[in-house]
Amino acid sequence: MPHRMIRARRTRPVLLSAGVMSLAVLATACGGGGGGTSAASENFTYLSVTENTTTRTALTALSKGPCKAENEARPLKVETVPQAGLDQKLQLLAGQDALPTQFAAGNAPALTKQLDKSGRVADLTLELQRLGVYEQLEPAAVSTIKALYGGKLQVLPYEYNIEGIFYNKKIFKDNGVQVPGTWDELLAASERLDAKGVQPFAASGQQGWPLTRLVSGYLYRSLGPTALEKVEDGTAKLTDPAYVKAAEEIAALGRKGYFGQGVGSIDYDTAMNRFLTGKAAMFYMGSWALANIADPQQNKVGAENVGFMPFPAVTGGAGSVDQYPSNVGLAITLSAKGFDKKTGAWVSCVAENYGSTALKDHGSISGFKVNTPVKDANEVTSTVRKTISTSQHNVLWFEALFGTKATTLSQTNAAGLVSGSISPQKFMETVQEALGR
Repeated sequence: MPHRMIRARRTRPVLLSAGVMSLAVLATACGGGGGGTSAASENFTYLSVTENTTTRTALTALSKGPCKAENEARPLKVETVPQAGLDQKLQLLAGQDALPTQFAAGNAPALTKQLDKSGRVADLTLELQRLGVYEQLEPAAVSTIKALYGGKLQVLPYEYNIEGIFYNKKIFKDNGVQVPGTWDELLAASERLDAKGVQPFAASGQQGWPLTRLVSGYLYRSLGPTALEKVEDGTAKLTDPAYVKAAEEIAALGRKGYFGQGVGSIDYDTAMNRFLTGKAAMFYMGSWALANIADPQQNKVGAENVGFMPFPAVTGGAGSVDQYPSNVGLAITLSAKGFDKKTGAWVSCVAENYGSTALKDHGSISGFKVNTPVKDANEVTSTVRKTISTSQHNVLWFEALFGTKATTLSQTNAAGLVSGSISPQKFMETVQEALGR
């Protein structure tokens, strides 16, 4: 969901810092047996964040519908904590050996990895396979989770988003523009639109990440899906020529005026509004924007005039257009201690029914398959759902594997990159230095 996404982005630097600094404390706390007892013995306890209402509402609906029998055997009990306090709460409960049956994973993958290392997190691959519901997960969602969590399925995809370029079909048609399949074609289309007085892209420079997503998009298409993993493991640097090239390409879009005037002061909602009111032809964004597109109060161009395409291919590049950047929002995991037969029954029911319930009741796309037919709100939603169901290997976003400092510097300098106040070389140097590698 868009506003939850913005909130997570804005608060993440603080949350990551808190989580990372306290890992040593967590490791110590988890070393002993703890004095607490898990609440899972009586209830199907779910610890959620206050800001996320969709997941707990959908689970409540399941408890009264398809999962009624499972709920009678182990009643759903929802507890909430503000997202800013989630990591601390999980560390406290882990130290007491009292993690709930199901809980929102930490704000950074590092915390969940530490819980898993100490034996607190259920082996979801093993458990789902035992239950016979592993195939209820979309392969693309599994790929994304494993990329974030060290190759393991440590969380469930109650939310799943892919990213790409939404475009205005009518503007394309009126100006003789075909959907671009390559970067060169995208540049040609942007030049044509600009020449006809149409702003090619809407983007938020104030948030920064909608611009750095374009940098990583080019990196993945030119260097392949492991481009940023190589930066993480130190076998490549953002200052390498091929990496700086990606920043140069995005900077050139700004230099040519393709983001319009004052992109650095444009916030997320304003950028969304510019696209949905026909003031820009293209908008790089995640599938959470489908809710805005389906809302006629916001979407003045009509949902029927919105299309979705992947970030285009770079000629001669090692990447593929079917590798979509993706995320699983604030994911959900389960405790190893609380995973017994009754919990397994609940998880099986969720795996088989959550996808349909979330889509029908909330228009929310998850990483679970939709087993009960749900009529899509519009054609672009159908396109995104089909893309998710057929994707096999997805990638992450620019800052996904960065630390707090590098993430902050990347996003706060993104507007300067496209406005020309910081060079592509300097931008990459600044972020690389913050990585400390």
